[in-house]
Amino acid sequence: MARPLSRHCGGVFLAAGLLAMAALPVAAADLDRPAPVPSFSGWYLRGDIGYTAQRVGSLYNVLYDDPAIGAVIPTERDFSPAPFIGLGIGYRWNDALRTDLTAEYRFRSDFDGRDVILDTGGSFAFDDDYTAWKEEYTFLANLYVDLGRFGPVTPFVGAGIGASYNRINDFTDVNIVNSGLAFGDDHGEWHLAWALHAGLAWQVSDRMTLELAYRYLDLGGAASGDLVTYTGTNAVDNPMEFRDLTSHDVKLAVRYDLQ
Repeated sequence: MARPLSRHCGGVFLAAGLLAMAALPVAAADLDRPAPVPSFSGWYLRGDIGYTAQRVGSLYNVLYDDPAIGAVIPTERDFSPAPFIGLGIGYRWNDALRTDLTAEYRFRSDFDGRDVILDTGGSFAFDDDYTAWKEEYTFLANLYVDLGRFGPVTPFVGAGIGASYNRINDFTDVNIVNSGLAFGDDHGEWHLAWALHAGLAWQVSDRMTLELAYRYLDLGGAASGDLVTYTGTNAVDNPMEFRDLTSHDVKLAVRYDLQ
């Protein structure tokens, strides 16, 4: 005898209802589970732009040691502010520690200087007016410590060490009193460089962070080429040495985390 169709349908609906009820806890568990957090490799790229306020501790030329000179009094040692750009790659080791390698080009900074020369009796003899411009290629290995997170903002400090290729261009020495004029060839040389950092990092997305930072940078030194007169001659090899080059930098950086 054939069973009524309603009995078959009732069995199907009952089975479907039991399956749906069994699936409810699984669905609820899926809803309660947090969304997966993006995972990153720890590596990041960075780009920097900034502005510099540069200083030179002292100038030196072997002619300062001439026995006929009683004293050399520096009255002006000024570099103009200049921009810089940089690129780097870094690695985050944990929530507090990261490192990176950076390379940057520091654009033209104009130099104006003046020395007042006294004779052995202490009287004014003459003065020298100097002009030149400077540029650098600076490479640093940096270590940073993040000091805790306050919302999206993280303060940090750091230090770096590396090398800088410092180049003096178009050096000119004008001695109006003695109608003297000397020129130095363009000259570049490598020096040890080191830096101290302090700043704020602002995380703007899962993978992108902005930095606003201050940096103290010691560039070592630099020198012009050998100074010669307008006739192309001189009595002794005498480049002008720029000693203790330093810079106070303000910079804006973008860090981008790599997967």
